[in-house]
Amino acid sequence: MMRSMTGFARETAEYPWGTLSVELSSVNHRYQELSIRLPRELASFEPEAASILRSALGRGKVKLFAEIAWAPGYKSTVIDGEVLRSYYERLVALCEELGADKKPEIQSLLSLPGVLDSPSALSSMDEGLGGALACTVRKAAGALSEMRKREGDALKLAVEGYLADFEALVDSMEGYWEKRRDSLLADLKTRVAALLEGAGEEAAEVRIAQEIAIMADKWDVSEEIVRSRSHCAQFKTILGGKDSEGRKLDFLIQEMNREVNTVGSKVTDAELRWMVVEAKSTLEKMREQIQNAE
Repeated sequence: MMRSMTGFARETAEYPWGTLSVELSSVNHRYQELSIRLPRELASFEPEAASILRSALGRGKVKLFAEIAWAPGYKSTVIDGEVLRSYYERLVALCEELGADKKPEIQSLLSLPGVLDSPSALSSMDEGLGGALACTVRKAAGALSEMRKREGDALKLAVEGYLADFEALVDSMEGYWEKRRDSLLADLKTRVAALLEGAGEEAAEVRIAQEIAIMADKWDVSEEIVRSRSHCAQFKTILGGKDSEGRKLDFLIQEMNREVNTVGSKVTDAELRWMVVEAKSTLEKMREQIQNAE
């Protein structure tokens, strides 16, 4: 299975006190990273919201934004007279102590903490607000997870297509190599013989055999072909697993690319090297898709 790390979800819920809206968005990231923005009334519930997201989602940079559209009966600001009186009396006493003639203006005190809050009203709503946020975040996380799954299905189809192209190129490289191996080996023998032309006849035969044995080991690409096929089989197994393992697939693509690079470094045949270029291009397309996978 494959899940994408990109997605978006929005959930709203109606309550007697107003409408709660939660937006979730996620993009690629090496690890799971959460960014949560809540209104002041919900700030104390951030740890619970973060816990829900960590459990519901995997890798990716996830942003949560919540807002409340208060019902008309809850929009009016309540002035806490006790808090305002306490501020005013303290400031008046301080003005007298400092010998200031001007007393503080009431209007200027309204922005001080707690003046426009009603602790009793907020405390009576705390449990309801926390439960509402948790419920809405769960729904949004579920919707985001479902969208990431749908995106992952599309990614999987694209990657499977590129993998089939890569396997076809490996088949072509193997078929071409089998067809041209004897003539390429003969060319190699001719080049080695030319390099050792100055040596004696008997010594030259022994030396040529030694050099060809050494160079053939570095020149043969059969092992790289076999390992490439093995990597393709492992890739399919991971794709068909129950978990999304984008990081493992990304590592496997690096190994596949290493084998193809080795083939390119061993051969000088123009047509085979062009197949190597095509294979590397296909792997790069696969990697671009895998970078989006959870």
